Amino acid sequence: MITTGNSTKLPSTVSSVPTTDAAPKIKFKRLDKTARHIMQILDKESVQEVKAQKEMPDIRPGYIVQLKVEVPENKRRVSIVKGIVIARRNAGLNTTFRLRRLVAGVGVESLFPLYSPNIKEIRVLDKKKVRRAKLYYLRDKMNALKKQ
Repeated sequence: MITTGNSTKLPSTVSSVPTTDAAPKIKFKRLDKTARHIMQILDKESVQEVKAQKEMPDIRPGYIVQLKVEVPENKRRVSIVKGIVIARRNAGLNTTFRLRRLVAGVGVESLFPLYSPNIKEIRVLDKKKVRRAKLYYLRDKMNALKKQ
């Protein structure tokens, strides 16, 4: 069907959608879930900030790493720690890894926060092939570090 004649146009200032300056409303059904979601977003942002400040290599169980750790004593001194990563716990900014090393023939485990400001440098020396996420069986067998 074709119509002929004058077609009336609406002025461009009038629109069918009302404009408001208010932000879109978010429904809060369960505040605990919403708060958890907001904390996850903040945690991701803080991890990205730390990664932008310093270079972080990928650390996995089975890697032999060398750390330069700032030790708070009377003065701040840098200590070099070398060992094998036997576990990693991913928790955003609170991510930790467990390092096992031999000190005077005795096995010592240390737990380090990955994004700690006290860790000045992380260097991966060797990558061992492992099939487990947690290498707690190395507590009995620490020959992997005696070779180096």
